[in-house]
Order: sequence, then structure tokens, then C-alpha cells
Amino acid sequence: MSEENKQPAEETPETQAGPEEQEIPQAGEAAEKVEKAPKGKKKKEKGYTFTREQVEQMELAAKQLESVKDQFTRLTAEYDNYRKRTTKEKDNIYQDAKADTIKAFLAVYDNLERAVAAVGDEDSPHKKGLEMIFHQYQEILAKLGVTEIEAKGASFDPEKMEAVMHIDDENFGENEVAQVFQAGFELNGKVIRHAIVQVAN
Repeated sequence: MSEENKQPAEETPETQAGPEEQEIPQAGEAAEKVEKAPKGKKKKEKGYTFTREQVEQMELAAKQLESVKDQFTRLTAEYDNYRKRTTKEKDNIYQDAKADTIKAFLAVYDNLERAVAAVGDEDSPHKKGLEMIFHQYQEILAKLGVTEIEAKGASFDPEKMEAVMHIDDENFGENEVAQVFQAGFELNGKVIRHAIVQVAN
């Protein structure tokens, strides 16, 4: 065969690059390409669908939950009102018992007041002793929240005073208390004994 008839063979892509130059995808690269495939479309298509029966059951459950919530709110309010009411009742019972006890001892106050006011020697040890006892008694009442009603010279107040005598005297104003026969007392602002007084004009 002559050299003229020898022609070079056509170069194909396989013959243009050697085995070492051809790009052969590795297993890891192929997996990465698969993982990087767009998934958005698939996620958009993913959703939740409910049957009419399931929707009705959820609506019923929501109504029941709202009803239970309302019942709980009402029960909480009722309990709070009950607690406040019972606390107030207990406090009133205590205050009433306290008032009744103090009222029973006011007779002792009256006797001490009369004894101190009695005419006698100011330097007498007996009278000084009575005055000390009377002042101590007043301090004890004050600590318990008991205060004497200021009646003499004040305008007559039927809520705090009881009039047993009336006089006409120009030296006093209208409905002015001229004299106090028995002191009245209040316990924390509540009258436990009315003052017995004489009212002028």
C-alpha cells in the first residue's frame, strides 16, 4: 500500500481526549446534583386537605373549648366573690364581738370618770391613784381603736347622740349640746354606744 493511500483516521471526541482527560462524574457529585434539584415545586404542591366531617369535628371541638373557658372564667369569678364575702363576714363577726366586749367594760369607764370628777383633795394619793388608773384605761381603749364621741359644745347628731333633756338658753346655739350625761364611743368609726346629752334651744 502506498503512502499516498494512507490517510489519517478521523478524530472523534473519544480520540480527541485521553482517558485521563475525559470528565467522568463521580458518585458523590452525582448525588449532590440530585440533592440540589429544585424542591420548591414539590413543597408548594404539599398541603393539608380535610373532609367536611373533619372540619365539623374541629368546629365542634372549638365551641366546646370556648364553653369550657367561659365556665372556668365564671367559676373563678364566683370563687373570688365567695372568698371576699366570707372574709368580710368573718371580719364583721370579729368586729361585732369586739364591740360587744368593749361595750361591757364601758361601765367601768363611767365609774372611774365619776370618781375622778368627784370633789376632793387634789393632792390626795387616793385621787391621784384613780386618775392614773383612769388614764391607763383610756390608753387601752385608744389602742383597741375606741374613741370618745366629742359631744359637748357640738351640734346635736342623732346618729351619735341620744337627747334626754332639752333647755332654752341664750348662751348656747341652736341644737347645741349643753351637757353630756354619759360619754359615747366609737370603734373604728362605728358607734358602739351613743352619747346621752342635753340639747339647748
